[in-house]
Amino acid sequence: MTTAKGFVAGLIGLAAILTAAPSMAKDYKFAIQDSPTSIIYKGVEAMKAEVQKISGGEVTYAIFPSEQLGGLQAIIDQVREGEIDFTAVGYPDMSYLIPELKLIGEPYVVKDYDHLLRIIKGPYGQKMNTEFNKKGVRVLDIWYGGTRQTSSNKPIKAIADMKGLKLRTPNVDFLIDFATAAGAKAVPVAFQEVYLALKTNQVDAEENPLPTIDTMKFYEVQSHIALTNHFVASKAIVVSEKSWLGMNDKQRTAIVQAAASARKVNNDMMFKQEAELLDSFQKRGITVTKPDTAPFRDAMRPFYQKLEDKFGAGTIDALIKQ
Repeated sequence: MTTAKGFVAGLIGLAAILTAAPSMAKDYKFAIQDSPTSIIYKGVEAMKAEVQKISGGEVTYAIFPSEQLGGLQAIIDQVREGEIDFTAVGYPDMSYLIPELKLIGEPYVVKDYDHLLRIIKGPYGQKMNTEFNKKGVRVLDIWYGGTRQTSSNKPIKAIADMKGLKLRTPNVDFLIDFATAAGAKAVPVAFQEVYLALKTNQVDAEENPLPTIDTMKFYEVQSHIALTNHFVASKAIVVSEKSWLGMNDKQRTAIVQAAASARKVNNDMMFKQEAELLDSFQKRGITVTKPDTAPFRDAMRPFYQKLEDKFGAGTIDALIKQ
């Protein structure tokens, strides 16, 4: 016959086991800046379905798009504290916390997505993974985010046409460097406020990947797109280190596999849409120009030099040559 003392002892023992073991199922939070109509949102949805399937329902998450839980830095702060579990952040966008990320963020350092992956898989990327972890963030995967172009209300046929242009940029050093090097005036504006800023002429231009220009309907308030190809955008799919440490091996494996599977969904859509959008924009009356990018790259050299003075001679050139 079970005694009251034995029953209480059993409960205490069970509580100890449950406390020691990671939760077998939990609803997580995945916050992004992008809207529900964006490709990245669809990729995050695909990852959600896949991780639920692989984990047998042990891992699922609610998606919070359109900066519902804050802008870039607010989201990152919450991820570091474990208040948000996942986010998709531009790979170099945490340069305000990890200054060496500025090396890969500087315009024209990265040629294309394959070049970006080579860099991230190499010594530089491995070092950055360690730095991410130190900041309470773990990188799970890298998805293609499109190549950033410049839209405006005037034709940009050469770098000289950028002079004096009020160009909206995120409050990110390397994109501000692009504007400055090209002779424009960088005007940081919150992402969700860009459309209104363009419509009211608070800014003359903005720069984003073509799918973002389409999704956010910037083409409604811009008349030109210049293929400046200044930055290969990416989305680092990251998890809070605190959340990661609270998971068991099955959950972690499911998350890594789901992120890799959803990468193909995201990337296929992104490459396909980029290929189709130029024709679509022109049919909407947008004029597309292809300025010579060599002068833009040359204009970045002083900014490269400043970074090499800080992080070591040849560091930028080493990344360019990978």
